[in-house]
Order: sequence, then structure tokens, then C-alpha cells
Amino acid sequence: MKEFTGKTVEEAVANACSELGVAENRLVYEVLEEKKGLFKKVARIVIYDITDARAYAEEYLNKVFEAMGLDVEVNSTVEDDIIKVVLESDRNPILIGKNGKTLQSLNEITKLAVSNKYRHRYRVLLDVGDYKSEKYEKCVRIAIRVAKEVRRTKVDAELDPMTPDERRMVHNALTDFRGVRTESEGEGPNRRIFIRYVND
Repeated sequence: MKEFTGKTVEEAVANACSELGVAENRLVYEVLEEKKGLFKKVARIVIYDITDARAYAEEYLNKVFEAMGLDVEVNSTVEDDIIKVVLESDRNPILIGKNGKTLQSLNEITKLAVSNKYRHRYRVLLDVGDYKSEKYEKCVRIAIRVAKEVRRTKVDAELDPMTPDERRMVHNALTDFRGVRTESEGEGPNRRIFIRYVND
């Protein structure tokens, strides 16, 4: 985090944008002080970036696991503007839960906590061991197989419901797949991907 000042909040924000080379709509900041006196005007803001959000995500998860009485190692990195957090413990199955539902819930509450803290939507991705990585590979493998079948038969197909990050992986994997297009339909946990035939 870094502080910037100006006579007004707007001026402090402009100073931050100028020094950091960031557009105002990409700036995540908090007003620390704003004085509008007769003889003196001053405003102080603090600028946050994704590394601050990453550190907060780790801190938040450590508190959650402490409250749960679980000894969990939390390690995070930032890749492609995504906060990736890897969890490791001797009770990984508990962290994952049935069909990954506990892990998905942990992911959602962490993302909400970070977003609420900084009033900015950050992408947060939790994994336990290689669970999510292997799940992504499986989802993409199935999607490619179904896409080939749709292209061969010219009959649209639908996949089982997936989490948002899994759907994103499938959409990305089939972006350049000729003869088909993908669409997400449905709400909440029932949202799924439809693979539709396209006549090239």
C-alpha cells in the first residue's frame, strides 16, 4: 500500500494515477483523511494493489482455520491477476468436502471477504493439493470429448453443472474449437455449459 495526498480527494487520486500510471477506474483506494478548513485543505488516500489483497486473503484464511481448530498451511501467489491460494493439511479431505463443496464454500467466503475489505472484485482461487488442477483437467477432457461428438453428430449437448472457475476453464479450452460454441445457462449451483453445433 502507498499513501498519496492532495488538496482534495480528487487531486490525491489524480496524483496516484499519474505516478502509478493507472487509470482511475483501476485504482483501489481508501480515504484516510479529508480536511476542508478555511485556510487549509488536505486529503490523504491509501492505494491498495493485488499483493495487499493476497496478504489479506492469507490472513483471513488463517483466522478461519484457527477458529475451526485445523492446522492448515496457507500459501498464495498472484498469477494473471488471480490470487491463487494452495492449502495443505493432514486433513485435506475435510477441506475439500463432498464433490469439492467445502472447498468451493471456502473459496466464496474468502473472495467475499477480500472484495468487501477493498471494495473491489478480485478473482480468488483456492486449491487443496492438486484437487482443483486435476478437476480442471477432467472437466476440460470431458468437454473436448463432448465437443467432438457434437461436431460429428451436429446435435447440441449439455454438461453437468460446474463451479464458475470450472466453467471458465471449459469456455477457454473450447474457444478455438471449430464447429462448436459454448454457452452458460441456469442459475446458481445448476448453472451449466451447453455445447452447440456451429456450421463453419
